[in-house]
Amino acid sequence: MSYKKHYSRYLAEHPNSLHFAPHSHHYWPDVTRDAQLAYWDDSARDVDHKWGTIFGERVPAVQKYLAQLLNHPYPEQFVFASNTHELLYRVISSYAPNKPLKILSTDSEFHSFSRQIRRLQERPEVEFVSIATEPFATFESRWLEAIQQQAFDLIFTSQVFYNSGIVAPELNTWIDAVPSCTQIIIDGYHGCGAIPTDLASYADRVFYLAGGYKYLQAGEGCCFMAVPKGCQLRPEFTGWFADFANLAKPQKAQVEYADDGMRFAGATMDFSAVYRLESVLAWWYRDGLTVAAMHDYVKQLQQAFLTILDEVKHPHINRQNLLAKDLNHHGHFLTFKLVNAETVEQLAAHLSQHGIETDYRGERLRFGFAIYHDVEDYQQLKNALTQL
Repeated sequence: MSYKKHYSRYLAEHPNSLHFAPHSHHYWPDVTRDAQLAYWDDSARDVDHKWGTIFGERVPAVQKYLAQLLNHPYPEQFVFASNTHELLYRVISSYAPNKPLKILSTDSEFHSFSRQIRRLQERPEVEFVSIATEPFATFESRWLEAIQQQAFDLIFTSQVFYNSGIVAPELNTWIDAVPSCTQIIIDGYHGCGAIPTDLASYADRVFYLAGGYKYLQAGEGCCFMAVPKGCQLRPEFTGWFADFANLAKPQKAQVEYADDGMRFAGATMDFSAVYRLESVLAWWYRDGLTVAAMHDYVKQLQQAFLTILDEVKHPHINRQNLLAKDLNHHGHFLTFKLVNAETVEQLAAHLSQHGIETDYRGERLRFGFAIYHDVEDYQQLKNALTQL
């Protein structure tokens, strides 16, 4: 079936474009426009009292939807912020800056994390161990070996690696090797809403980060973190939302925190993005549109895409240069590793001139897939590749 009717406003703005960058910035469905206006109306009606509506109605509704989406048993453990980096740094700030901090991660994490880690490594107390994701065939064993060899305070890894589309090893293959005192943080931004995810077994063990900018289709400004049930960390980087329920009470010398996910909350933010996310998740729930169904649809699109590549036989954009060989363990974008960054940039520019919007990082050219694509759309890609 076609899902295009749900994206009529965005598609109308780009009638001659084929948007192959939804993994970077997803088109918003039409329901998000009404949600944006609803936020304005609530703000106009309630003014300073809108926080009662936001925290009493809107936030609990989105928490419930997210818990259903991720099979997480504790909706109250979801906390919101404008970006995931803010939430990540709250976890890091729970550790004293003058004490040793040992972190394990990979060489394929998004720029904001890798930049932050490079900065933290300027502290002599911080030790960082990075495991190369390539070669992918041996990554799982090398990752497990690193976990078993030494103890860490924090482990941070993506659910789907942003620079390849490869799905990371399943939690159940390595989490039992992690001591209970180690905090585990999963960057789910390229997995949430794309890859069926079940957090039921890890709800009291794992921080899970994601947001609305990509597959949740709600745009920027609404990110969230599922906080492990019973977590007692005290983030130094904190704000007035972190003990919102007791705001009217006298503030004691000891800084107090909420007993749920809100202990990692910050301060005032624009909640229109939360409204938009609620509208998307409500639409999915209302229409029975599951992540599994969308994932299956995208896999069909990817196969149709590869069939076209086989027909065109382009010298650069072909199966030989495709990073992933097993699409059964893959996200919603395909990555082609080419000879150099200059070639990638030139190809992306040529494709853009033909209405094909892609995305690239260094020598890697990425094509993303979305449910507002139809297989028939890819004839435009075929024509563009043929002319290059």
